[in-house]
Amino acid sequence: MRNFTFAVATTAAFGLMASAAFAQATRTFDVSLSVGPKSHYAIGIHKFGEELERLSEGRMTIRPHYDNALGAEREVVEGIGFGLIDMGITSTGPMGGFVDDYMLFDLPYIFTSPEHAHAFLDSEHGDALAQKLEEAAGVKTLGWMENGFRHNTNNVRPLHTPDDLEGIRHRTQESRVQVDTWTALGANASPMAWTEVFTALQQGVMDSQENPIPAIYDVKFYEVQKYLNLTGHVYSPGPLMIGAQLFNSLSDADQAIIMEAATIAVPVQRAASQRLESELVVELEKLGMTVTRPDLAAFRERVAPVIAEWKPVVGAELVDSAINFKP
Repeated sequence: MRNFTFAVATTAAFGLMASAAFAQATRTFDVSLSVGPKSHYAIGIHKFGEELERLSEGRMTIRPHYDNALGAEREVVEGIGFGLIDMGITSTGPMGGFVDDYMLFDLPYIFTSPEHAHAFLDSEHGDALAQKLEEAAGVKTLGWMENGFRHNTNNVRPLHTPDDLEGIRHRTQESRVQVDTWTALGANASPMAWTEVFTALQQGVMDSQENPIPAIYDVKFYEVQKYLNLTGHVYSPGPLMIGAQLFNSLSDADQAIIMEAATIAVPVQRAASQRLESELVVELEKLGMTVTRPDLAAFRERVAPVIAEWKPVVGAELVDSAINFKP
């Protein structure tokens, strides 16, 4: 009887140990997204989650949180660095506050095509930018997903030349470069947190904003903005990030799985972003927006002094490398 009791107790103990080991080996990562569950970001994060679960045989999964549920973009980047948020995708708008080099993505008309931007980001230049953010903010970049080329919307008039921006109250991201850019174009530029933008446009506090086409559609800016102007003035990456301390706490095998899942997901997300941009311009027009395709030469000329002013701050070598990079 004593041996039987010992055997039962031993079996139970091993069972508890196995359960504890299994619980320790499983992990669900909370992921912050600034846009909704059908957005271009969501397509990428769903693919990442699918691959993460497959490669880890179900041990690692994700739990997406949409529409800034975990905070505005700067708060999310800080939260990831502090270990309060596991992962996230944001634009690079807030990152110039951590690393000057990231203001490259606020400078107007640096990248001429998605292929140009992708090749630059996938090169040693993207690796160097990622390393600097990790050192400055404790945030590791798993892959350069895409936010896209940004375009202007407003509720005042179509834009054919920069002169058409005169007097328009324009919201920028919290970036000094963006404020200078839109001021040079003739707008009354003011920075505002992303979470406040829709209401500001709805109430007439702001007249204008700029974002990639998928974000314009996802946030339903067509409900409060009449004019869509395809200015394509800035290319905005959407880095997929994880807390560096969290990543380093994982086993080498799990780190490799996370990196592989990101590598698979990035081109899927980029392709979806490009497809949505093409499809949704048509859809936004159907929803009542007036779409304008201005001649961009005058816009480029007007903002050239902004590039010249900020080039030494961002890094002349980096800016020149981006402009001249050959895909």
